[in-house]
Amino acid sequence: MPSERTDTVVVGAGVVGLAVARGLANKGREVIVLEANSAIGQEISSRNSEVIHPGIYYPPESLKAKCCVRGKDLLYRYCESRGIPHKRLGKLIVATGKEQVVQLEQLKSNADQCGVNDLELINRQQLAKLEPAVEAEAALLSPSTGIVDSHALMLAFQADIEAAGGSVVTNSRLAGGYPDQDGIHLQVISGGETWLRASLVINAAGLSASHVARSIPDIPEKWIPRTWYVKGHYFSYSGQSPFSQLIYPLPDKYSLGIHAALDLAMQLRFGPDAQYCEGIDYSFIDGRKDHFVRSIRSWFPDLQEDKLQPGYVGIRPKLAAPDEDFRDFEISGPSHHGIPGLVNLFGIESPGLTSCLALADLVVDSFR
Repeated sequence: MPSERTDTVVVGAGVVGLAVARGLANKGREVIVLEANSAIGQEISSRNSEVIHPGIYYPPESLKAKCCVRGKDLLYRYCESRGIPHKRLGKLIVATGKEQVVQLEQLKSNADQCGVNDLELINRQQLAKLEPAVEAEAALLSPSTGIVDSHALMLAFQADIEAAGGSVVTNSRLAGGYPDQDGIHLQVISGGETWLRASLVINAAGLSASHVARSIPDIPEKWIPRTWYVKGHYFSYSGQSPFSQLIYPLPDKYSLGIHAALDLAMQLRFGPDAQYCEGIDYSFIDGRKDHFVRSIRSWFPDLQEDKLQPGYVGIRPKLAAPDEDFRDFEISGPSHHGIPGLVNLFGIESPGLTSCLALADLVVDSFR
């Protein structure tokens, strides 16, 4: 079947795919963004805490650390220039016992090595003045942590793409493809079947990135990592928030921990937990409340259990297996898999929202 010629196709209209498409469109590329769902940002980008992270947790020199630190500054500047709702609320990472204070000190040291130089270690008395409802031995204060309206951000990216002559096409699923000397041919299902022939293809499909890569048979299997799905529940909290900023426990092996998250209306929610799961299923699992209550009460002893109500579920695409500690973002380009014009983005979980503009710059710069 003949293929319709285009310059650049980005697969996935989440915050990272839209940021990449915006960057390429602003460089004069003709860009089409394909989104399988009926609207932009329906998966990872709309089912998270909407936090702008400073870059505290990740190994120095990792992509996660570099993109988070740079991405935070780029994101704040972009939001300010475009009037996108956001707040620099600040964040406290709390140590509930003296033995955990050492872990806070280690986190601060790691953050310093990553270029995060605005953290302050505060004691119990200082913490009580900032957040009287929090019971902890000490805390690490991050004043540059914030929150953002992720949907408004994605709409702004889409507007930038369209202003530069690009387009975002929903209900359009990539079913397969193959490269040849004329480019990369893509089979797109959108009502019927369409074939596109592109010079550049960016796979930013998030949860489906590994599946999309496998639909192009010429990519060597060794360059397609397994994506593990990790499910996270959020509970909403009725009534006025007892906190003025975000409150986090120390991170565990699988996540940053069940934390107190605030939206732009200062409504409080708690989450997420972290459970490896087999597939993409956004149903709320019964029986999680007791776990949440125990975890939250370790630093918020006055929690009223009846104010917790099931909220929503998010799923993260992790590259780390359950028995692994850390896996970085993976950007796999032609120097890896040998296919000119193709870039795959794998394992774009947290801090993907914060990192979106920095990741976009990496992809755009790879085609200079």
